[in-house]
Amino acid sequence: MLILTLILSLLAGYLLGSLNISIIIGKLKGDDIRNHGSGNAGATNSLRVYGKKIAALVLLGDALKAVVAVFVGLLIAKLSGLDAETIMFCKFLAGFGAVLGHNFPLYFGFKGGKGIITSVAFIFTVDPLAGSIILVSGVIIIAITRYVSLGSVVGAILYPICVIVSNIGKQSATKPYYIALSVVLALLAVYRHKANIKRLIAGNESKLGQKK
Repeated sequence: MLILTLILSLLAGYLLGSLNISIIIGKLKGDDIRNHGSGNAGATNSLRVYGKKIAALVLLGDALKAVVAVFVGLLIAKLSGLDAETIMFCKFLAGFGAVLGHNFPLYFGFKGGKGIITSVAFIFTVDPLAGSIILVSGVIIIAITRYVSLGSVVGAILYPICVIVSNIGKQSATKPYYIALSVVLALLAVYRHKANIKRLIAGNESKLGQKK
């Protein structure tokens, strides 16, 4: 029952995360966001290609699906009659699944976005302190440099550090899994930004508000 509940939580999150809002909006317009700008199916590229209103909808949708995924994980775990610690882990797995779905959407050929908004929303829902640290740090870096990619990468790297620090001295069966999955999440974000990192090093990365 435990393994099945964990799998269902992860799967439910993945299916919800696969609802990539920027791709859906593009399809409704008879277009595909992945054919324009950076080719990324996310809020930043939507801003450059479709404008502020569409970008705001994408940002809201990408955040909401992570929050919904976490609460679906909570519901699945509660219906299974699990203990509080395992329920929390099911919420985490569902949010993690939403990020995987956003990056590799089942419904759109496994080619999605970079998952930063979805990641922050999921982290903020399960761990408000870590989410706040990541969000504030990322916003400060973006405000100073106008590089969304730089703020995203720094925020991603901060997450496993937050998880490790918050778990110091704790005795928990799920502790190693939280740390391992937070590292996976950070590595995934950095990997998805590999082209941005190359452009940052080369000095030709696009800044926020700059047309591609």
